[in-house]
Amino acid sequence: MPVLPVPPRPGTLRRLDTAGRSGALARRGALAGSGVLAGLGVLARLGFLRRPGGLAGSGVLARLRVVLFAAAVALLCGVPAAAAADGPGWTAEPAAGRPGAARPYFYLAGAPGAVLEDRLTLANTSDRERVVALRGADAHNTADGAFAVRPARESVGAGSWISFGGSATVRIPPRTRAVVPFTVTVPPASAPGDHPAAVVAAEDGREVGVRVHLRVSGPQLAALTVEDVAVRGKGASAVVAYTLVNRGNVALAPEMAIRATGRFGEVPGRAARALPVELLPGQRVELTEPWPGAPVLDRVDLTVTVTAPGAAPATASTTAWFVPWGIAALTGGGLLLLGGTAAAALLLVRRTRGAPHDRPPPEPAAARDRAPHHELTGASR
Repeated sequence: MPVLPVPPRPGTLRRLDTAGRSGALARRGALAGSGVLAGLGVLARLGFLRRPGGLAGSGVLARLRVVLFAAAVALLCGVPAAAAADGPGWTAEPAAGRPGAARPYFYLAGAPGAVLEDRLTLANTSDRERVVALRGADAHNTADGAFAVRPARESVGAGSWISFGGSATVRIPPRTRAVVPFTVTVPPASAPGDHPAAVVAAEDGREVGVRVHLRVSGPQLAALTVEDVAVRGKGASAVVAYTLVNRGNVALAPEMAIRATGRFGEVPGRAARALPVELLPGQRVELTEPWPGAPVLDRVDLTVTVTAPGAAPATASTTAWFVPWGIAALTGGGLLLLGGTAAAALLLVRRTRGAPHDRPPPEPAAARDRAPHHELTGASR
């Protein structure tokens, strides 16, 4: 395993700085330098730089200027080194295939049973020795589509095909670079298609993953489906939720479009655009798409169409009602109140008109004054 010295390149050190620290250190260095210059100004105002008997006359001024200038330069130029000390201190990346040709990931292809080889570069940009552990890992999509690697105990796929031999633990001296070879042994019964994996370098709880695009030769199938389409929210905050499933054996770069039709005509949807997701074989991701063109009041038939190179378009539809429930509640309450008022008024009118017919007719006065007639049975007349 060759170990090469790493020259202290300022560009590399700045790239390894943690966010915000480089700027803060630069500001502190600038303030320190301005403090040195301010000190010179104070000496000038006190007259030591003008009086013959002062520093100029004694010949000390020249030496003082050199010392102060050197201090200012050291403070200003020491900022990148301090920022680098606060940074991670080491990097992992694929070894360049030729001078100056950097690779963002590993790409390997072979037939079942093949043994593939490549190299990983570990660069120690710090001033202390680094001990980095290396392993292979299976790669997968998280629920929202991000690329992630599985723990060592769960890597039973392509990650377990990666071997570093006796170089699984690498000691890197300060300011040096180590080039570590590794092999990928493809099992004879491997299925054709893409087998996503990663090379993981770890030290003191920090892990860096380098993607491995591994393709096993054989028939390739690009296929995907769209499922579980639903509309959430309303108005400008409405989103379309859906699920993408890779049914094939190759990774896909999907594009998505939304078409919507309402009862009052066409509704603004979303034009086709590339999704920021690489959908790995056999993976399922749940995504959302903002839909600012959602109507306020309508019944909409919505269709999501997803395409990918080499795959047939996949579509799924849903129907969504858009009702301004606040306005509807107020309108319903007003109608209910109006109906109740009308019913009460009608009942009152009916009772008023029917009152004279419901009372019994008054008894005549002669009938009230006449004495009652008593009939006696068996009495003489």
